[in-house]
Amino acid sequence: MQVKVLSTEEREEWDSYAQTSQEGTVYHLTAWKGIIENIFGHKTCYIYTKEHDKITGILPLVLMRSLLFGKFIISVPFFNYGGICTSDESARKALLNHAIEIAKGVNAEFIEFRHSKNNDLELPVKLSKVCMVLKLSSVEEVWGNFKSKLRNQIKRPEKAGMIARIGGLEELDNFYFVFARNMRDLGTPVYPKNFFRIILEKFPEHSRICTVLIKDKPVASGFTLGFKDKLEIPWASSLKEYNIFSPNMMLYWNVLQYACKNGYKEFDFGRSTIRGSTYRFKEQWGAKPLQLYWHYWKPNLSEADKLPELNPHNPKFKLAIKTWQRLPLWLTNAIGPLIVKYLP
Repeated sequence: MQVKVLSTEEREEWDSYAQTSQEGTVYHLTAWKGIIENIFGHKTCYIYTKEHDKITGILPLVLMRSLLFGKFIISVPFFNYGGICTSDESARKALLNHAIEIAKGVNAEFIEFRHSKNNDLELPVKLSKVCMVLKLSSVEEVWGNFKSKLRNQIKRPEKAGMIARIGGLEELDNFYFVFARNMRDLGTPVYPKNFFRIILEKFPEHSRICTVLIKDKPVASGFTLGFKDKLEIPWASSLKEYNIFSPNMMLYWNVLQYACKNGYKEFDFGRSTIRGSTYRFKEQWGAKPLQLYWHYWKPNLSEADKLPELNPHNPKFKLAIKTWQRLPLWLTNAIGPLIVKYLP
């Protein structure tokens, strides 16, 4: 078995493997290599195993440098999924060992593998996050499974004069208007608009934006990505001053209808902390938790060592979040993209 670094010639074979592998996700596709390199400026190393002239496993790696956290490798940053993709135990071990050698070669402080399965890697694992996933059928059956309270919340925005529509690039400005405002209010630096533009261009058949509007003003919007039989909503936002009308309920219901009508079998509401507020919001739709297994390699890591915390709960972020929330929107939109690339 050989471990190789991806070249342009193997991209089609790599993507075919990601498409057919049970563990392959949309974030294993090679398009993200160029997106991450060009938008965020990070170096990547996509490695794979080959046996009898066929790919048997893939692993995308992204090298990141941060003043707060030092130098580290993630598979893959900015998204919920990634990690080692293979059903072959020998390939899994070979990819893991090669990734460790890469980390040692660049003096990385750790590697973070974002898995949705607890593969036997003999590595420390973090279990604090889940993705909330809803099984889909027909629109009528999904609606019939909702409780009356949820149905009333879904109907409320329509009574307030709101409408929802789904599109592509033509909805990008509306999405970003809501998304940038919401990120500022949360104290989180915003991704550059071009990041979403390129995703829409690279995945024209599988990426959509759903926007809720009142009198042509966007008040809620979500960005969806489809892969295999699952539709995911990695980014969704609403303007807090309109929360009394529940535009986010109209947003999610329209996305769910779109998913059912387009043949998706599952809807992924995204990542949540177990029993947190977003967990409970997604649970009311009937979504069930899918455990995320984020494995870590770190030189000489002992059981007593704390695993890396690259999230807003890290004490290093608290003052920064409070400060960010007070900044004007034009400023956060200008400097946010320069900061967020270091926050995986």
